[in-house]
Amino acid sequence: MRNFAIPILILALATGATQAQSTGFLRAKEANIVDGHGNELILRGMGLGGWMLQEGYMLGIRDEGTQHSIKERLRDLVGKEDCDRFYHLWLQNHVTRADVDLLAKSGFNSIRLPMHYNLFTLPIEEEPVPGQNTWLTNGFELTDHLLAWCKANGMYLILDLHAAPGGQGKDANISDYDPAKPSLWESEANRRKAIALWRRLAERYANEPGIGGYDLLNEPNWTFEGKDKNGKEDSANQPIWNLYQAMTSAIREVDTNHLIIVEGNGWGNNYNGFPAPWDNNLVMSFHKYWNPNTREAISRFIALREKYRLPLWLGESGENNNQWFRDCVALVESNHIGWAWWPHKKVESPSCTLTITRPDNFRKIVDYWNKVGERPSRETALKGLLELAENSRAANCRFNTNVVQALIPAGGEKPARPRSADTPGF
Repeated sequence: MRNFAIPILILALATGATQAQSTGFLRAKEANIVDGHGNELILRGMGLGGWMLQEGYMLGIRDEGTQHSIKERLRDLVGKEDCDRFYHLWLQNHVTRADVDLLAKSGFNSIRLPMHYNLFTLPIEEEPVPGQNTWLTNGFELTDHLLAWCKANGMYLILDLHAAPGGQGKDANISDYDPAKPSLWESEANRRKAIALWRRLAERYANEPGIGGYDLLNEPNWTFEGKDKNGKEDSANQPIWNLYQAMTSAIREVDTNHLIIVEGNGWGNNYNGFPAPWDNNLVMSFHKYWNPNTREAISRFIALREKYRLPLWLGESGENNNQWFRDCVALVESNHIGWAWWPHKKVESPSCTLTITRPDNFRKIVDYWNKVGERPSRETALKGLLELAENSRAANCRFNTNVVQALIPAGGEKPARPRSADTPGF
């Protein structure tokens, strides 16, 4: 069922958008993020999880949720050509101007883009000349389009390297890590490619005030000291700080304008061993899931802010209920901390902005992979994939009004969407 209210919503936006570039580049000043006029800005953002990088749980897949494993199993079901066709449609449909317009209308002022490096450059194993970087057009063009839509709506776009070359953590789904290949931390070639990618991005967007900043590496989770495998207990985290400084140096060769955003080990939150700030435009990000919404729960990050006089940003949170959402936003904003929620869309989940309806033919694929159903025919599987790609369009999704109002209670006019879900508790 199509939702014909979206074109009306898009037209309504034309009267209210303010160009992001009119306020200039975001900067770190006295432990706050400020706009080009020096005024404190609380970022209220949404993360576009599942677009450039799929995580299996967003699709209903229980095990083997890395994108590379999903692609491998889709090739087995429908062949390489139709698998590639599905991913082309997925990238084309999953995020469009309509999504950005909707988020702006709902009161969000920023978007966090989780990038998969393989849309921008080849894996090191596939480089024709080892050590060199082949640049791909797809990722850059997708980002250009997204930036244009953000600028038209007066929103900032924050670039986030979510899947780095080789993968940056044992929690494989997050970064598409393949343990059969060297990780980011086990390969100097992968690290060089990650650094080169940031330099390439910075060179492209150096003079774009619509870019809010560069989130260098999402949720590293790796032990360098033989402790907890996800790095929660490491005491030094030296390889992470070294890589961030190398990335910053490469960026600053071509771009002195943008915020540099860093995350600790252990899914972003272990800042043990953090050195003195190495850049005058640095932001510390942390992530918050499934813990109390009390000042005590974020006190260690506030202490870091006070010690180093660096702004804080809650780069990811979500995956809970609306009351938790309200309490979390109230907590961080009262402590002068902006945020980016996670994620914008999922299949059949009510805890996001837009819910993608799961086609019955796609359910058969997932049931087969989850070992509760028979292998679907090639025709059934392909039909399910094409239906899923079409359902991912904003106009075909269910708008979860209550989620948006939990995050931004005074976020302006409520978008008119006949397929809204207002069930309390979701």
